[in-house]
Amino acid sequence: MPTFELGPNQYGKAETRLVRVERAAGGDRITDLNVSVALRGDLAASHLTGDNAAVLPTDTQKNTVYAFAREHGIAGAEGFAARLAEHFVATQPAIHEARVSIEEYPWSPVDAAHTFRRDGGEVRTAVVHHGPYGTQTVSGVKGLVLLKTTGSEFHGYVKDRYTTLPETRDRILATSVDATWRGLEGCPDPAAARAALVEAFADTYSYALQQTLFAMGSRVLQRCPEVVEVRLSLPNRHHFLVDLAPFGLDNPNEVYHAADRPYGLIEGVVRRDGVEIPEEVAWTF
Repeated sequence: MPTFELGPNQYGKAETRLVRVERAAGGDRITDLNVSVALRGDLAASHLTGDNAAVLPTDTQKNTVYAFAREHGIAGAEGFAARLAEHFVATQPAIHEARVSIEEYPWSPVDAAHTFRRDGGEVRTAVVHHGPYGTQTVSGVKGLVLLKTTGSEFHGYVKDRYTTLPETRDRILATSVDATWRGLEGCPDPAAARAALVEAFADTYSYALQQTLFAMGSRVLQRCPEVVEVRLSLPNRHHFLVDLAPFGLDNPNEVYHAADRPYGLIEGVVRRDGVEIPEEVAWTF
């Protein structure tokens, strides 16, 4: 007779949409968040027998997010996530670990009072793990679209019988940056880290997107001394020069086909040398 056991498990309220308006005489301020909570602990009974005595309803978790936004305000995504994670562990005896993940959507004022414009594309991220191991904060950005029209080459690569890609000494380099960074203590300044990513992409003469990745991660570590590790995922948004010769036209690097798929995906981690980084808390899903 086969036997079975319950493996790692968690539960929580995913994607609670929260918009908080701070009213002020000099003009309002909007904070727009998507908050997900995941809890772990002594929860086997709910899976094995349906005993919910240790289960804090996910609806209660949602209500807690809204109530904390009113009672405590939102002093940055990282601080808000940490406050929530610590609350769930401190108030629920059966809960030993909490993870709060936040996406923050940027808005810019149109006038000096009450009108805003949603800035497209880019999203700020923050993930806080809290449990017996302490608190770990990982900040980041996703969907940061960058493009440079020159200052990039690609040549000298391996060629075999299936290679058709021509070498180039001048190409468009474009990507949509997903990046996270963390420090051993405190919350790194997300604005400074983002600025370092953009600056390194712009001023690095690139012979490969891999080289640009390392330059971007290194620049964050240079500019943000509290950061110890940067993780980057860079899809190569290919722009292929269109052959206009059949129409009797030249194409001096002016007309391109922007291909959305398939795409090269370059990923890597840049770490501060000589600093011991503890293993990241393993949440398997």
